[in-house]
Amino acid sequence: MAQTTRQTILKARELRKSMSKPEIMLWQQLRRKPLGIKFRRQHPFGPYILDFYCPSAKLAIEVDGTAHDMGDRPERDERRERNLSQQGIETIRISAEEVLHDPADVADRIMRYIQSLR
Repeated sequence: MAQTTRQTILKARELRKSMSKPEIMLWQQLRRKPLGIKFRRQHPFGPYILDFYCPSAKLAIEVDGTAHDMGDRPERDERRERNLSQQGIETIRISAEEVLHDPADVADRIMRYIQSLR
């Protein structure tokens, strides 16, 4: 995997300031460190910026809006997941609609999933 560049780090910092509404809503749940588990938002990893990352579980959480279904985006997402998997990071995808509907439930499902990994 390519090294994380200064440019990727700067882009991640920008994205933290301009998160989408679903990302903000989920972050409000995850930032509380449920069950003592730490999450990072807009985390740079190699050439990628992960919406959320749980280092202890090596888990990337991506919040997908409708744009992820268009054009070459599905193929890019699949390639990205494959590359992350090769680095030992699992990715779960959650629709933005689910987060908008019930962010607490989404966070709860993420926590149950992490617990199932242990």
